[in-house]
Amino acid sequence: MKFERQLKEEVSVNLTPLIDVVFLLLIFFMVTTTFTRDTNLLINLPEASGEVMDVAPDQIEVMVAQNGSYAVNGRGLVNSQLSTLMDAIEEMSAGDRSLPVIITADANTSYQSVVTVMDAVAQLGFSQLNIATSQESEEE
Repeated sequence: MKFERQLKEEVSVNLTPLIDVVFLLLIFFMVTTTFTRDTNLLINLPEASGEVMDVAPDQIEVMVAQNGSYAVNGRGLVNSQLSTLMDAIEEMSAGDRSLPVIITADANTSYQSVVTVMDAVAQLGFSQLNIATSQESEEE
């Protein structure tokens, strides 16, 4: 008895559909991805130089201590809240919004404390705001 041999077909994998799917996924992810651009700003901080100004009798000086406590014209405040600070500035100004406001802050004061003073002054409507600085002494 003679049996016929069956010819085995060579098994092959068709990669064309797989490549199509990969390209479609690549295009999908490229289109749906959001690109964030981080920008780094180079900021040169200002240096203060100048002469000592005479203290005007009609001005408001807000001092900010290192721990974030406030004093308005030398009077300490009971707390560091914005409403307390605004009430003290309002009381010292007696309604005169043309008075200059000077912010004197410790070098190690948090930035938030100084911004709080600026916010209080802006909300009250003062137009003259100064930030006191000191000139560094040159050591020889």
